[in-house]
Amino acid sequence: MKKEPIYVAFSTQKGGAGKTTLTVLIASYLHYVKGKNVAVIDCDYPQHSIFEMRERDFKMVDEDEFYKGMAYEQVTRLEGKKFYPIVESNPQEALNDADELCEKEEYDYIFFDLPGTLNNKDLIIALANMDYIIAPISADRVVMESTLNYMISVRDNIVSTGKSNIKAMYLLWNMVDGREKSDLYEVYEGVIKELEFTTLKTFIPNSLRFRREQSESRRPLFRSTLFPVDKSLIKGSNIEELSDELLEILK
Repeated sequence: MKKEPIYVAFSTQKGGAGKTTLTVLIASYLHYVKGKNVAVIDCDYPQHSIFEMRERDFKMVDEDEFYKGMAYEQVTRLEGKKFYPIVESNPQEALNDADELCEKEEYDYIFFDLPGTLNNKDLIIALANMDYIIAPISADRVVMESTLNYMISVRDNIVSTGKSNIKAMYLLWNMVDGREKSDLYEVYEGVIKELEFTTLKTFIPNSLRFRREQSESRRPLFRSTLFPVDKSLIKGSNIEELSDELLEILK
């Protein structure tokens, strides 16, 4: 019997919350480090940021001997395991594209990068077919209000119907500034608790390292569709801790 993949979406209606970066970081870490079979469906039309990132990554590998060597070493270390597929899609075709992937290969997780507006029937159908939704939040009033309203809408209009596949929804503290007062987070946590939402234990700190991609400078990589976070940068990023927590709950 063929294994059914788990559908996961880092999803929110607030732009700049970090859902695309988190999708790439977690997909790459689970695939290249944890040995899981992962795929990504990029439905964030029209920018398709993840698909475009993959194109840039491949171009850099093709043109730069340093990255070409990294790719060869990784494929050798992983005993021929391929780079995870990234499909350029849209909310209407997302589920069909996922089905086509699964006809060719078995996957543990398929990550969906979805647009945030809920006024689209196709997007609502796609969301309803997710197993898990993870919404990044930050200690900013506009971000919090927007994200919580989004979560309330998904819960009340999709989950409550009893006709969705959604097993659980989680909030994830992202871009956390260690200099901020902890009582600010306590206030927001109180609001989240009142709304009966669950926050992941792991938080992601605010750091410039999250913007590091492949470049001619050949600095250690952080955000890449072809490689996991560089070992020299992983400490303190909480990507490893978040990956472990997700492996525990995404079942």
